[in-house]
Amino acid sequence: MVFLCMMMAVAPLHAEEMTENADSVEKTVEKRPDVFHRVGNFFTKYFRDFNEIDTTYIEPQHYNYALMLQNTNTYETYTLRSKTGQSIFFAPQPTYRIGPYFGWRWIFLGYTFDVKHLTNSHNKKEFDISLYSNLVCVDLYYRKTGNDYLIRQIDLNNGDGRRNLHHVNFDGLNVGITGVDLHYIFNHKKFSYPAAFSQSTVQRKSCGTALAGIGYTKHSIDLDFDRLQDVVKKNVVDINREQEVKLDSGLMFKKVSYTNISMSGGYAYNWVFARNWLLAGSLSLSMGYKRAAGDLRRDERTILRDFSFQNVVLDGTGRFGIVWNNTKWFAGMSAIVHSYNYRKAQFSTNNSFGSLNFYAGFNFNRKRGH
Repeated sequence: MVFLCMMMAVAPLHAEEMTENADSVEKTVEKRPDVFHRVGNFFTKYFRDFNEIDTTYIEPQHYNYALMLQNTNTYETYTLRSKTGQSIFFAPQPTYRIGPYFGWRWIFLGYTFDVKHLTNSHNKKEFDISLYSNLVCVDLYYRKTGNDYLIRQIDLNNGDGRRNLHHVNFDGLNVGITGVDLHYIFNHKKFSYPAAFSQSTVQRKSCGTALAGIGYTKHSIDLDFDRLQDVVKKNVVDINREQEVKLDSGLMFKKVSYTNISMSGGYAYNWVFARNWLLAGSLSLSMGYKRAAGDLRRDERTILRDFSFQNVVLDGTGRFGIVWNNTKWFAGMSAIVHSYNYRKAQFSTNNSFGSLNFYAGFNFNRKRGH
């Protein structure tokens, strides 16, 4: 009887130990994060970095919303060059737009009216969205030029005859561009792009940062060569030989379209030169891989269809701004300039466009605890 009692007393102890061991194993298994939890933790940390800042360098936004009035001035140039050295420099009249904007944190949405062309826009179409956070900045843009180009300068290798073709209207060129640029800001805890370009934070101490990015653009060029040749015949005469000047065959194309995939690197700096004042600048250079297709006409007027080529060139983007911001009221100026190059054996092009903005506004609906 004693033996049985001892066995009965020991058995529950073994059972309790086994139960405890099983529970510890289950807890150990539960503590190991699976692949979904690891991915979730990565993105949670990544998105937390959007708002993580060093407050000794950056003062965060104290309000939920903002209203702003902005004047936007856009300018564009387009240069065509042939392999023999002939070049034509086109530029439309600048556009002047004004309109209201509404902001929520680091997002600004608005609409501007073309002051010069309220009834006739010359078929111009422009659409731009810029999103600036501490960690990344994104630019999306769509531009379709109108029919109001002017020939600003021309060099046809014929001496002073080019003076006759200056500021002449030319409606035979149409250019379109659609693109997106993404930039990563390395020193995002101390450097604030929003302080300079979306007024949602305030840079309190000067700071710089390296930039890295990727981009995609699609370009299209439509040229009415016959109309261009007529304009040249009408306005340019070779004063040395008193004979008609002809355009180089390399410029005898009808349409070219190409896509550009690029990787970029650059540097940006925010200079706080006085309390509530900021002077900002950044420059990015990108190495672009271009793939194009188009039609090219030879002297005998034959058309080479399905023309394609591959090329690598250097492009650039610059941003500049000056802003006064006391967290409640703000005003300033900003500018952004893009430059794209394209070349092949017959001709090369350079397209530069940009915008200059003047703005003033205020923040409202103060956040709790600020």
